[in-house]
Amino acid sequence: MEPSLSFRFADLDDINTIGFLAQQIWPVTYGEILSSIQLDYMLKLFYNPASLRKQMTEDKHQFVMVEEEDEAIGFASWSPTGEPGVFKLHKLYVLPGRQGKGMGRAILNFIIDDVREQGGSILRLNVNRYNKARQFYEKMGFAVVREEDVPIGNNYFMNDYVMEAPV
Repeated sequence: MEPSLSFRFADLDDINTIGFLAQQIWPVTYGEILSSIQLDYMLKLFYNPASLRKQMTEDKHQFVMVEEEDEAIGFASWSPTGEPGVFKLHKLYVLPGRQGKGMGRAILNFIIDDVREQGGSILRLNVNRYNKARQFYEKMGFAVVREEDVPIGNNYFMNDYVMEAPV
């Protein structure tokens, strides 16, 4: 990991940057898994400014911006689930050219530290069943606890593994 990597909690002023990063990351991450039509639908659904604002304000998702020498290169979000001690990781993304350099591990460790500080004992996440990120999460101590198909509208589903790890 490069020494210039920094984390800061995101706010509403970061919405456009998060959306911009998602537009660069998602086609590479999901381009071989999802049709281009579904990919476009999901980007618009999850990363439009109103949706990101709702996630930050109403849904109480904590976002973090990952920067390298003041350039945004990734982001993540998480929140409590309502179950005692259980938090959910909603997003963890790094620009494709920056992956494989320990940044995902550093981001996840940052999140785990925050979850622990809030009294969390389990971190849960969903990962597409065909996404190679599953192996990353397994290396980080997560295990598949079940499969689920989440309807997202327009006759689309997220076909996911639900994974959990103690924190």
